[in-house]
Amino acid sequence: MPALNAAPDSDPLHVLRHVFGYDAFRGRQKEIVEHVAAGGDALVLMPTGGGKSLCYQVPALVRPGTAIVVSPLIALMHDQVQALRQLGVKAAMLNSSLAPGEARQVERALAMGELDLLYVAPERLLTDSFLTLLDGAHLSLFAIDEAHCVSQWGHDFRPEYRQLTILHERFPGVPRLALTATADGPTRREIMERLALEDGRVFLSSFDRPNIRYRIVPKSNPRAQLRAFLDDHADEAGIVYCMSRAKVEATAEILSTEGRTALPYHAGLDADTRARHQDRFLKEEGVVMVATVAFGMGIDKPDVRFVVHLDLPKSIEAYYQETGRAGRDGLPSEALLLYGVEDVAKLIQFVESSDVPEARKRVERGKLDALLGLCETASCRRQVLLKYFEEDLDEPCGNCDTCLSPPRTFDGTEAAQKLLSCVYRTGERFGAGHVIDVLRGDANEKVLKFGHDKLSTFGIGKDFSRDEWRAIVRQLVAMGHLWVDVEGHGSLGLTEKCRAVLRGAEKVELKAEARARPARTTGGARGPGPVLSDPADEALFRKLKGLRLEIARAQGVPPYVIFHDTTLLEMVRVRPRSLTGLGDVSGVGEAKLERYGPHFLEVIKEG
Repeated sequence: MPALNAAPDSDPLHVLRHVFGYDAFRGRQKEIVEHVAAGGDALVLMPTGGGKSLCYQVPALVRPGTAIVVSPLIALMHDQVQALRQLGVKAAMLNSSLAPGEARQVERALAMGELDLLYVAPERLLTDSFLTLLDGAHLSLFAIDEAHCVSQWGHDFRPEYRQLTILHERFPGVPRLALTATADGPTRREIMERLALEDGRVFLSSFDRPNIRYRIVPKSNPRAQLRAFLDDHADEAGIVYCMSRAKVEATAEILSTEGRTALPYHAGLDADTRARHQDRFLKEEGVVMVATVAFGMGIDKPDVRFVVHLDLPKSIEAYYQETGRAGRDGLPSEALLLYGVEDVAKLIQFVESSDVPEARKRVERGKLDALLGLCETASCRRQVLLKYFEEDLDEPCGNCDTCLSPPRTFDGTEAAQKLLSCVYRTGERFGAGHVIDVLRGDANEKVLKFGHDKLSTFGIGKDFSRDEWRAIVRQLVAMGHLWVDVEGHGSLGLTEKCRAVLRGAEKVELKAEARARPARTTGGARGPGPVLSDPADEALFRKLKGLRLEIARAQGVPPYVIFHDTTLLEMVRVRPRSLTGLGDVSGVGEAKLERYGPHFLEVIKEG
């Protein structure tokens, strides 16, 4: 079969409809696709589940030649290639999982122009032999997925990504598209610089994932809290993250003894066990994966209904990316984070005892403070989370725990004024520790050296403990009254927003010290996946899922590769009576309609 991109004049919308089965692009997809299809370079920041893949897959089918997709994980490549082949797209991958004969076959297909897309790991791409192979190939574009891996300050740094600038130097006429779901301002700028994309366009979509309900709860009885949460998500797929391998093993064992299908995953397990557990998570229904952060990157499973953190992640970027693995299909999902003082102490110790330069430590301290600010805020969590990524949400979201069950607060205006004044009088050049020393009247060597014991703010904050002041600092950072120079020395600085507080024109509500909370994560409506009110609709949905699972098992692929839950739900809603009508359902392209249409239509008619 000739490659689909043999018709380079194909219209992007035509490709979207007939290959992928969608009638319209979402968000900024259309302008990204048109820009790349016309030969432009770009950096695309789009949340997980926002449709990043289409931003390079559609141009790959519109432009002549083969698209090379740089991807960091074998699991991600395998998932993407399986899904594309279901659509009739000529896709392949080159990685260590292939036998030598299979790899040579893929290389021949590339040389002969028989591939639409080829997925490759950065390590393979950078070899002399592969670059020489590319020299003789007809290339349509380069897509660099998970581009945040280029950042040395990021949570998933991959040194090979920094060498990908060779693509610009060696293939200057081939457009390059870098994509990520997780990048704050400094990381975005680093991606542009390190990949030589300064002349490319930046497409920044909203980081908001409105279908995810965020809950952040102090630890009281973690086992009971987790059990209560999972009782609300029975028979649903989800991920439970733990900081240590031992905790992963213990938690998975506890959940299994309670009758749940729970599997451990961490780097200490042998490769076969990890692969087997991941395969079960992808292909079976209702599996709970208990894992360290070694699991999850590149997992395309769209129907993960929840993500739980039993320990603090290392940063807001890590939290955002890990929680973003829930609800990729856009259906209601939930993220629960349990945190305690011991978590904070462990992360601080990890930063301070690490062998990295002091500049890196300052960055990590700033990131940790921002994360704790998110945990301790009394305002809408989604607003704080998005603010970190330099995005404003005008109104509280109504779908996080602080919106659904507002915490107890106190008038912290005077405390805020004292802190802000102290930051100003010390010159906005010092971190939280030094400012708190001044506030509490601690005449230590550093305070005396700078003469800060003579300031009017020296000793005016003795009514709060050091920990309470740190919580106030984090909350004011979260509110946008203070900022932390994470790229510099971790010093606190005043923002324009704080002026009203200092003048007394704006009141500041601060969250009081959290006490023990009940185990259940109550508050607001339940947030799991698709709920159909009509029993007949529910019955048909289950029949369609059963057929999908049967087909998937026969092919050895995950069920969502056949159809997403959202597509099945639309089938239930529309109840098409003909193949033409079924073809109008979102997510049903021509190849899938021909291959699976009659089977699903038969179930719909019977239902």
